[in-house]
Amino acid sequence: MEQLKWATPDQLRTLLCELVSWESRTFTEGECAFAYKVEEKLRELEYFNQHPQYLTLHDAGSGRNVVTALYKHQEAKETIVLISHFDTVQTEEYGDLEPYACQPEKLTARLHSRKNELPLDARTDLESGQYLFGRGTMDMKMGLALHMALLEKATVENWPINLLLATVPDEEVSSAGMRVCVKELVKMKETFDLSYVLFLNSEPSFSQKPGDEKRYIYTGTMGKIMPAALFYGKETHVGESLSGITANYIASYMTQLMEWNEAFREIDLGEATPLPVTLQQKDLQLQYSAQTPYRAAALYNVFLMKRSAADIMNVFEQVANEAANHCNKAYSELCKREHMQGVGSVKVLKYEELLVHAEKKYGEAFIANLKNEVEANIQWDEREKSIRLADKLMTQCQELAPAIILLFAPPYYPAVNSSTDPHIKKSVTLLQKVADTHQIEMNQIHYFNGICDLSYVNYQGTTQDWEVFERNTPVWGSCYSIPFEAMQELQAPVLNVGPFGKDAHKKTERLHIESAFIQTPVMLESLVKSLFQVVSA
Repeated sequence: MEQLKWATPDQLRTLLCELVSWESRTFTEGECAFAYKVEEKLRELEYFNQHPQYLTLHDAGSGRNVVTALYKHQEAKETIVLISHFDTVQTEEYGDLEPYACQPEKLTARLHSRKNELPLDARTDLESGQYLFGRGTMDMKMGLALHMALLEKATVENWPINLLLATVPDEEVSSAGMRVCVKELVKMKETFDLSYVLFLNSEPSFSQKPGDEKRYIYTGTMGKIMPAALFYGKETHVGESLSGITANYIASYMTQLMEWNEAFREIDLGEATPLPVTLQQKDLQLQYSAQTPYRAAALYNVFLMKRSAADIMNVFEQVANEAANHCNKAYSELCKREHMQGVGSVKVLKYEELLVHAEKKYGEAFIANLKNEVEANIQWDEREKSIRLADKLMTQCQELAPAIILLFAPPYYPAVNSSTDPHIKKSVTLLQKVADTHQIEMNQIHYFNGICDLSYVNYQGTTQDWEVFERNTPVWGSCYSIPFEAMQELQAPVLNVGPFGKDAHKKTERLHIESAFIQTPVMLESLVKSLFQVVSA
């Protein structure tokens, strides 16, 4: 029998440190190179030398690739998809220790001479010797290492089930990798005659609050959507401020109502979404001048459980109308006090309504040229392009001002939940029993409290739901899209089981050593082997 390379705790630790050393911050050359290095690493397995067609790179744009590696048992159709991402956030916060941010053993050793600079909880963990520090150790290259170890063992021991490893770039920004991967999973399902029975992610177990040491299994993931607004007022000279209305004045009413608005809160299975906040608010002037700022924009973060994009747009429109009413009432009182006519009432329009108005006024060809101009600007990301495109249209349709234009900006992560699935219920019970043998209490969370690529499988929405998103996302179909129809074809329950760690996206990011290299491998192997019975049933 072939000798296992990644089976023991020491072997897994070595593999993790190698993966972490391949720096792969989002939108860097390292992220582009990482897929090729993983492919090369997997080709060390004899199985992929014998079956090279099962190890593939898939173009994810911007020089990045998705890696898929299929172990296919000769008599099985049932397939577990092992999902992970390999990009990480940036490392500037490490300061002079940044050269060691992706060298876990060296960084952990060096932190001992700097432990007085660490927060108390991180210092305590460092001194305990139970944690390995470094960018990507927790989020989430350990998850990839665990999946590689599972895949290796399946190939060597000829497990009677299929395993399909899919590791993707760009989870930390827009999930471009997973959105590409979805289409590839649909193709592979047909090409290799696969039947997906579980989508298994191994994002780490996150603390629910500061100081939380509990371990969690996640049977779903929260969704995220970003409603945005363009505020378009009437310009004037600051010396004649009453002759116009600033976008900031209009925006202030909207933001007051959006921040922590309970109308957006959802409660399901005893869990609740965090309340919305403003992620960005700014005026759109390119330089300082004595002209009043008459164009501004805001991005709002909203979490989801059961609601669709269509539901959120309905609530968003209600809030905007309420904000416009408050604004108009206050502005009307100001006009009376100052004995002036004013510039009109603030209207509320959805982006799709603005687009229809602009196309009727100028024609589709003219509007297409405006879109091309915005999309050609490489300095702007998808969010900025969304705002700027709405701004371009309003500049051509100033007869609609003053106005609040409602739109969506990328990214959009639908919520997904499998808590009621019979196989998931059995899997949770099994995992908790295995954890008990390690003296660990595993708690079930119904919605992963972080963004997760599982959002793009097992989609339950309707065509109407996603069409509202498409029609009100200015960059839809050009620099951003979501494969909703393909997502509907990937119908299998989801589960997230990963190692325990702390402080993702902080310079104190760290991985619990025993959880990562001893406990979680046993749990994952037990989970996969329990599904052998499902296959044979």
